[in-house]
Amino acid sequence: MTHCYRHLSAEDRAAIMLMRANHSIRAIARQLGRSPSTISRELVRHTVSPNRAYDASLAGHRARLSRCRPRRSLKLPLDGELFELVLYLLRKYWSPEQIARTLKRMFPDNTDRHVSHEAIYNALYLMPRGSLKKELIACLRQGKGKRRPRSRGKDRRQQIPDLVSIHLRPPEIEDRLMPGHWEGDLIMGANNRSAVGTLVERTTRLVILAKVDGTTATAAAVGFSDKLNEVPRSLRLSMTYDQGKEMVKHAEITQKTGTAIYFADPHSPWQRGSNENTNGLLRQYLPKGTDLSVYSQEELDEIADSLNTRPRKTLDWRSPLEVYAKVLKKSVASPSTLQYCCTWNLRPPCSESHCTVVYISLGDYLGD
Repeated sequence: MTHCYRHLSAEDRAAIMLMRANHSIRAIARQLGRSPSTISRELVRHTVSPNRAYDASLAGHRARLSRCRPRRSLKLPLDGELFELVLYLLRKYWSPEQIARTLKRMFPDNTDRHVSHEAIYNALYLMPRGSLKKELIACLRQGKGKRRPRSRGKDRRQQIPDLVSIHLRPPEIEDRLMPGHWEGDLIMGANNRSAVGTLVERTTRLVILAKVDGTTATAAAVGFSDKLNEVPRSLRLSMTYDQGKEMVKHAEITQKTGTAIYFADPHSPWQRGSNENTNGLLRQYLPKGTDLSVYSQEELDEIADSLNTRPRKTLDWRSPLEVYAKVLKKSVASPSTLQYCCTWNLRPPCSESHCTVVYISLGDYLGD
């Protein structure tokens, strides 16, 4: 049962003054329907001295003064010299954390000039409205007029059954030494009504895009299963995904493809860094706020091909396709010639008229 707290009234203080001489604190609390700690704090705060009895009128006056008095002084006064230095650095687009750390380095022995980044934020957002406040908040990274709440509240998203945490993932996946481990995600279209599935191989950074008919768990399961089944079995060992509700049917993907699925921690995009970086690159082709349902699978394959043939610094300026082809050469023991569709995925040639099937030798492609 919840209780609504109310301050002690003049009548409550008068009762405390009359009963204090002959009754205990707990007896007074029971009589007033209060907590004993409330009565104890009232006596400690507003009894002037041990030699004088509790006075209800004086206690009420002291309580009213306490309400008007701030609980603690600002660590960064707006009219101080230190705030002027903070303003100077803010106008140079330094973040509050950078300013706080630099002040400690500049004045290691003068704690009066040390201030935390939280104190800087508080000073900015408590400033009176005006052009100066607007200018300074615009210098922050996000430039938001209000701070986001520190607590996001309870997560009301649909829970994923039989979730396997990323922390149970084999260590060789983290080291990126063994190919065949993917990171997955959905990039959303306008009003979150359309989506495209993205898959990135962790070792080679090869990109595969899947057309998804909607944003439901069923659509995601079908789209990811179809694209993963186009990859050789030895190169679809696992997939790491975030805890989005579209992966409620992850067991169905595992059943259809044999791919183990691991889930990253909430609000931890760095645990799927390759996929997050690729999603940023894909926004050049699939801008935010557009309807992604208009793209066909063939058009998505062309976009993936554009990324897969682009040299990457992390691959020593080789393309993901080049590195992936070397991996295929090692994983496929017998045939020296493989059939490739225009999407560069290992699979039987597609029957579309626009797709010219090219028969190439891995040795010819790699220059061996």
